[in-house]
Amino acid sequence: MEEQKNSLKPFLSLMISIGIPKGALAFGLIFSLITTVVGLTIPLLTRELVDGFSLAAVSMPFIALIVGVFILQAVINGISTYLLAYVGQKAVANMRETMWLKMIHLPVSYFDAQKSGESVSRIVNDTGIVKDLISQHFPQFISGLISIIGAVIILFFMDWRMTLIMLISVPITVAIMMPLGAKMAKISRGLQDETAAFSGKVQQTISEIRLMKSSNAEKYEEQRGKEGVASLLKFGLKEARIFALIGPFMYTVVMFVIVLIIGYGGIRVAEGTMTTGSLVAFLLYLFQIIFPITTFAMFFTQLQKAKGATERIIGILEMPHEEGQEGIEMSIREKAIKVMDVSYAYNEEKPVLKNVSFEAQPGQMIAFAGPSGAGKTTLFAILERYYNPTSGVIKVGETSIHDISLASWRSQIGYVSQESAMMSGSIRDNLCYGLNGEISDSLLWQVTKMAYADEFIRSFPNALDTEVGERGVKLSGGQKQRIAIARAFLRNPKILLMDEATASLDSQSESVVQQALSRLMVGRTTFVIAHRLSTIVDADQIIFLEKGEITGIGTHSELVETHELYRKYAEQQLT
Repeated sequence: MEEQKNSLKPFLSLMISIGIPKGALAFGLIFSLITTVVGLTIPLLTRELVDGFSLAAVSMPFIALIVGVFILQAVINGISTYLLAYVGQKAVANMRETMWLKMIHLPVSYFDAQKSGESVSRIVNDTGIVKDLISQHFPQFISGLISIIGAVIILFFMDWRMTLIMLISVPITVAIMMPLGAKMAKISRGLQDETAAFSGKVQQTISEIRLMKSSNAEKYEEQRGKEGVASLLKFGLKEARIFALIGPFMYTVVMFVIVLIIGYGGIRVAEGTMTTGSLVAFLLYLFQIIFPITTFAMFFTQLQKAKGATERIIGILEMPHEEGQEGIEMSIREKAIKVMDVSYAYNEEKPVLKNVSFEAQPGQMIAFAGPSGAGKTTLFAILERYYNPTSGVIKVGETSIHDISLASWRSQIGYVSQESAMMSGSIRDNLCYGLNGEISDSLLWQVTKMAYADEFIRSFPNALDTEVGERGVKLSGGQKQRIAIARAFLRNPKILLMDEATASLDSQSESVVQQALSRLMVGRTTFVIAHRLSTIVDADQIIFLEKGEITGIGTHSELVETHELYRKYAEQQLT
């Protein structure tokens, strides 16, 4: 495991898999190297200028050559910078697109276990770290390395004694920087994790701002926010302490080497064994070695950050897709639904459903009743194929629903829940959500009329183009429910799932929504969860669940006669 953490292989594999524009990267690096090589000629030209300097000896072609070299270096460097920035931006765009496509095809169980803010942080922050490495730090490292190697070779030819004096600082620098780099890598990983966790907390609080306000939880959230900020501050200060050691240390080493070289070089010039121009050139080459070395610490720090980010990105990309992407396309109209010995457990110690079996004939209404926590909503999630049964099978006709593609299955199911999910956008956007092609206004008005939603939509100044706000906060509960029902009409589902669809509404809204639901149920196989028995007394079958097991099946009158707990519910609610 430790070898995997310290290996660059996952990072390189990710870079290859996301499709980096290789041409732009190659030209960017080539131009960067040309810039470096051109830069290596400048000290030599400077030496010639200094050693032969006199007003009479000033040569305009020579001056033009120096100016031309500077301009050439600037132009090539500009092109290189743009190409490498393009590579980084393209790489991060490809990576984010790949992660987004992966995220939306992960099973619901992944999101049950993962905070949404952390997932957002992986797509935005972690990919940004990789981009900085590719577009900035990696090119600087390569060009810096070439600059150092080139400068050292030239210096050995110019004066090997002074070069050896300069190189004394290298093992000292490496000995200090290596442990600091390892420490920085550990801190960076912690900072990334803490950033993701803090993002998750912020997103959760903001998305449930009404709950926070109504619960007077400002003090609690203040404390949670302060703790998150303090934790980020702690990691940030640890990072700052490392930089506080690296910066002064590098400065001290650099100044020591410069003073040593100037002192020794001055003696050599005084003795006549070295020219002034050579000393100036030597110092310029020294700077071309020192500046890249100071960026290496940042490169290796960023490399450790990118490796950590890569591990998390690859961890998401390697997760299995939601099962059922492939499968047959088939119509489920006029086919019976058979649930056969279905069991399910979120974990082995806590089964939620145990050997549930029943059959729904085409066009029947099957209702589920029972105490809270009996497994009714989980059964709906299995019918919707958010989860796969631990054991047992569900068939439509003689075909297992898991042989049908998810797209085909879900396109034929309409789902209306207690809290009708709404996306930020307009009423039109929400009605057409997930549907391909252009939907005409006449059809939208037709389905909203069938859902008793057309009147209140027409009352808005922007009608179908009215913005509903995040999660539909600008609409009432009854209005959201009727839009959800209109959306179901538009999809024309073969099977209808209704989970306490009127539970949270006032009596007036409930009456209108119930009429819309009754109209929607006509000719469709319908599964209903209801705590209020008044909404299901006319069901073809009522299935009573207790602790994940079926303890009664029958019509309302049959269960009143045979099932004690159902009879108590009926007496409490219907008399």
